[in-house]
Amino acid sequence: MSKLNPIERRYLGVDELTGWRLKLYVVIFEAETPAGKAFDVGLIFVILTSVAVVMLESIEAVRLEFGSQLAAAEWVFTVLFTIEYVLRLSCIGRQMRYATSFFGLVDLLAVIPTYLSLLLPGAQFFLVIRLVRILRVFRVLKLVHYISEADVLMRAMRASSRKITIFVVAVLTLVVILGSLMYLIEGAENGFTSIPRGVYWAIVTLTTVGYGDVSPQTPWGQALAAMVMITGYAIIAVPTGIVTSEITRLSRETPAGVARECPQCARGGHDENAAYCNHCGSPL
Repeated sequence: MSKLNPIERRYLGVDELTGWRLKLYVVIFEAETPAGKAFDVGLIFVILTSVAVVMLESIEAVRLEFGSQLAAAEWVFTVLFTIEYVLRLSCIGRQMRYATSFFGLVDLLAVIPTYLSLLLPGAQFFLVIRLVRILRVFRVLKLVHYISEADVLMRAMRASSRKITIFVVAVLTLVVILGSLMYLIEGAENGFTSIPRGVYWAIVTLTTVGYGDVSPQTPWGQALAAMVMITGYAIIAVPTGIVTSEITRLSRETPAGVARECPQCARGGHDENAAYCNHCGSPL
């Protein structure tokens, strides 16, 4: 404990965590110590390697030649991630809060697919096993633990959720109107067999994707399409501006490099002068 300065002691909540749990918390959740940095670097390497193994396993030629080695490597990674998951729960004050959080679910998703594959043997379950194997790629989400800006982005998304919701509702209303108009203008003979088909075209066009599987053929339809295309460029900028303004505001409020994670629930994003966690109420 002599290596922790007063700010670190306040952030870690030494009154709540003591002994080996506090030491383990510093190593796993904090990256300001040599042990913490080594743990993070090692875990990032394991995550990337495990995802690479899953991708290689999907290549038939590689699977046929190195199938047993890939399977053995997968179990090694699964055991390592299982140990890490247990250690994370053991050094958190409120285990269920962390287990049901985003990061807790990601950590669980990193290990449970391999164990589920043991319960689904037989050729008739091949597609289910394939799905379970693909789920292991979600281990890459564990990298979010080590992206400090991710918390600012998530807070910005939450802060702008109401504005984004209103924007999405407005866009949905617009595409229904445009799809209905295109259905009336073009008709079934030009591929617009129904209003939902017209709405699909409006969404594809408004988002500037432009698949081209259905397109207007009449002059009035093409004129409407041109208006939708131009409107699409303006609409795309709206949610970007909303989220960007929130990110700018939060970046100014939150000093860079300050690790504000709660030692009880491991949730971050607290204000610099916060004395208690705004998620579980524990002292910071």
